[in-house]
Amino acid sequence: MSPGPTGRSGRAGAPVPAPGRTEQQVELLRRVAGGDEDAFAQLYDATSSTVHGLVLRLLRSPELAAEVVQEVYLMAWQQAERFDAGRGTVLAWLCTMAHRRAVDRVRQSQRERDRDQQYEVRRAETPSDSTWSEVEQSLDSEEVRAELGGLSPLQREAVCLVYYRGYSHRQVAEHLDVPLGTAKARIRDGLTNLRSALGVRQ
Repeated sequence: MSPGPTGRSGRAGAPVPAPGRTEQQVELLRRVAGGDEDAFAQLYDATSSTVHGLVLRLLRSPELAAEVVQEVYLMAWQQAERFDAGRGTVLAWLCTMAHRRAVDRVRQSQRERDRDQQYEVRRAETPSDSTWSEVEQSLDSEEVRAELGGLSPLQREAVCLVYYRGYSHRQVAEHLDVPLGTAKARIRDGLTNLRSALGVRQ
């Protein structure tokens, strides 16, 4: 059996397996359900191009698409015995799982963006900048320098990038090569610890 999908597209854009391919994939999946790793590899080679193409069209990110495809085939390995040939083809089953996982990932990304936006709004509405101003008035004192040194290395680096070098949160994330949420958490936690150490009321 030569690997790789050879199906054609129908009127609705759904993949149409070549003659005999459907039966072969059902047999491969039956063997996968029994723990046959070679059959799993053959099934992956025969279907992954179509599954990846579907996910990539939804996510428009090669990195995220690769992650979702990996998740889909892990699910296929774990749930192979649940496949019901009477309800559709193996490829349709895989594409259905892929579509659901991709939609979940889109929703997750949107929730993360919403959280970032909400954080920025809350930050603009809180007196954190004025609190920093109180701290900043004593930046030359040994006490403040000592307390900055008492922060964790990660917190101290993030705080200093913002308040000494004027970096935005996003610039800090890019400079440190970390997710935006991680950079914000380091800045927030570092400033909170510094406030506490200096006895500045929030």
